[in-house]
Amino acid sequence: MSLIVRPALTAVWSAVRSRRGRWATGGALVALAAVAVTAILLLGEESGPPDPRARQYRDVDSCLLTGEQGVAVGTPGAQVWAGMRKASLETRTRVNYLPVMGEQSAKNALPHLNSLLQRQCDVVLAVGDSQVEAVRAEAGGHRALRFVVVAGSEAADGDGKAGQDVPGNVTVVAEAGEGLEDRIARIIQETVPAQG
Repeated sequence: MSLIVRPALTAVWSAVRSRRGRWATGGALVALAAVAVTAILLLGEESGPPDPRARQYRDVDSCLLTGEQGVAVGTPGAQVWAGMRKASLETRTRVNYLPVMGEQSAKNALPHLNSLLQRQCDVVLAVGDSQVEAVRAEAGGHRALRFVVVAGSEAADGDGKAGQDVPGNVTVVAEAGEGLEDRIARIIQETVPAQG
């Protein structure tokens, strides 16, 4: 047996020591390492039911269009965002926001609004003059969706009362006054009732 094994080992060692042999050996080692890593990753996946502690969301989205400051503390966007999150706890809806970057104009806000519409948001909220103007201009073309705009107190007769030339699927909320967070949460909860 040693008459066969010893010459074979000598031939393999000679091949490994050559330049071409080193490349082949290195390539084989890399391939073996890749196979081993793939096997570990595939075998390491746990299958089974989802974590019962994880929050289960409904396929309903509430989306917020804000100015450049987004939902930074102290901005109207922050209060609206807090109201959306509060409503999310009750209705189990997903919430997200999109700040309009760059020029704060209705023309610049429009592509951002269209992005939210393409995401198929069920409720679209807007805070900031440019964002509100864009929503008021486009809401009539999307009658199946609900829109909530947060406007200055002079732009709203009172919560929910749409002014002139505002489509019926738009709810106007006055920015001024206490409890903006609670008002937003209530409007979303009424628009997207909780599942029983």
